Amino acid sequence: MFRPRPALASGPSGWAALWVVCLALWLAAAAPLQASTRIKDVAVVQGVRSNPLTGYGLVVGLDGTGDQAAQMPFTAQSLRNYLEQHGLSLPPGANFQPRNVAAVLVTAQLPAFAQPGQAIDITVSSVGNARSLRGGTLITTPLRGVDGQIYALAQGNLLVGGAGAGAAGTQVVINHLGVGRIPNGGQVERAVATPFLLGSTIDLNLNAADFQTARRVAQSINQAKGEGTAQALDGRLVRLRAPADPHARVAFMADIEDLPLQLAPPMARVVINSRTGSVVMNQTVTLAPAAVAHGNLTVTIRVTPQVAMPAPFSPPGTRPVVVEQAEVQIGQEGGALIQMPASTQLSEVVRALNAMGATPMDLVSILQALRAAGSLRAELEVI
Repeated sequence: MFRPRPALASGPSGWAALWVVCLALWLAAAAPLQASTRIKDVAVVQGVRSNPLTGYGLVVGLDGTGDQAAQMPFTAQSLRNYLEQHGLSLPPGANFQPRNVAAVLVTAQLPAFAQPGQAIDITVSSVGNARSLRGGTLITTPLRGVDGQIYALAQGNLLVGGAGAGAAGTQVVINHLGVGRIPNGGQVERAVATPFLLGSTIDLNLNAADFQTARRVAQSINQAKGEGTAQALDGRLVRLRAPADPHARVAFMADIEDLPLQLAPPMARVVINSRTGSVVMNQTVTLAPAAVAHGNLTVTIRVTPQVAMPAPFSPPGTRPVVVEQAEVQIGQEGGALIQMPASTQLSEVVRALNAMGATPMDLVSILQALRAAGSLRAELEVI
């Protein structure tokens, strides 16, 4: 049986309702998704870290670009010891000067939870006067920890991201030829014990000390895992009550790391690089009303060489001499007094500072003066 479709309510109210519904759907589709911060982005598990490894070895197979034995005797000595371990001994007094061998230091990072048999990347760096490690092969090198124990073995062909050529005393080098990498060139031989599975608690270390962040991390964990699971001990340490079973503890930490976290606005901070003059400000930097006058003092020294000819009737053999004429000028540009209004946004702070026409090095002095006067509401950090 045919049933008529109900008509839309006529009049302004019906069309207004339809317009509101369409606008709401359009805004919902066009609104960008806000990415929330996870706990793993602001904190790490205490004791779960990598360990540095280092070792001394030899790179062989170089095309005449190795260490010069006359200037680096330890390279030849290391090769002698290596050959003696394989039953080969050179006669005393033999002129042994290999040019295809280079002494190197091998470094690597042993990841957390690494087990015997796993592969790690290694970096090989020349310690002698080798011109290039390109095309070389690292022979078996033990990698030791700070305790002197061997935790990995390294060996393999080097990858050097550079090139070089030379002839008749002229040499052209691109990038560094004395450093190379061997992907998966190290093999783990011993695991490092971690405190992750020990004790009844797990400590989270925040990447930056902040009491508000520590409290919010503890609140987020307690809301998901129950009250009393997490406790903020200070501005950087949050202690968790974790299950004793290893499988349950891994699942517990997996859930903790993915918990969403709403961070408070960061502390207002201005970072100044004194070597390059770079100035970086975060979004919470504000500026109170102030008046600034900045002038530049310029000192110019010009040296003009002048030739003084010998005076008449000078002794024979008298030659002209060169005399340097120095001229020193000091100039100071006038600094107009500029009123800087109160700014509550970073863009306004930048606009106010740019209005003065100051260079990055001038901004360093201006920001320090504003901070001392109490107008710049931010912490200054010089790196």
